[in-house]
Amino acid sequence: MNHPSPPLAGKRALVTGAARGIGAAIALKLAEDGADVAITYEKSSVQAEALASRIRALGRNAIAIQADAASPVASVAAVELAAADLGGLDILVNNAGVLVAGPFGELSLEDMDLQLNVNVRGVFVTTQAALKYIPDGGRIVTIGSNAGLAVPFAGIAVYAATKSAMESFTRGLARELGPRAITVNLVRPGPIDTDMNPADGPLAASILPSLSIPRYGKTREVAEAVAFLAGPGAAYVTGSGMLVDGGINA
Repeated sequence: MNHPSPPLAGKRALVTGAARGIGAAIALKLAEDGADVAITYEKSSVQAEALASRIRALGRNAIAIQADAASPVASVAAVELAAADLGGLDILVNNAGVLVAGPFGELSLEDMDLQLNVNVRGVFVTTQAALKYIPDGGRIVTIGSNAGLAVPFAGIAVYAATKSAMESFTRGLARELGPRAITVNLVRPGPIDTDMNPADGPLAASILPSLSIPRYGKTREVAEAVAFLAGPGAAYVTGSGMLVDGGINA
């Protein structure tokens, strides 16, 4: 009896900031769908290596690469190492991100620079480096935010601005890469149960009343959206964004 090949069989993916949370769920889902996966991490080496081991246990190739997403040099080096180890790249998932919440008037210049350097410049640099390897028909998926479209509560003005930048970047790059059939899309998570914003954390009480589905999302639910956009069924979807936000932006 012939078993169908998994949808991403033979594909090679790089997921940034993937030691834990949404990034780890994405890396695992892409591997389950047949891809070999490289992940980057900044500090969580134990979690990153454990995830790479889980991916290898699925029969896929995996590599965990230490890289600070705020550093252009480290970001380019990570792409080069991933492409060398996997033998190329077909899928890039720009997941690495940072949030510093607080009243705008109290944010330091360092707080602002960190979010811009990771959430915006890091995506630009990583994507540019990866495009040297991504073939025609490849996939670029960036993790945006529901806050890139609407800001449902105070204290995240700079973060929201960085995620809004990804909206225009996605559309612009989709125009450039369309002739090569490389799709460029966003996934916009809403409140997802992670270390950054736990379902039982201090923000939950103010967030839950705004949701159409009155619960925090699961990291796996974001990963499913990414896997669809990375897969063969999304070949005609580009310059677009998918909200995975429980209806908080409805």
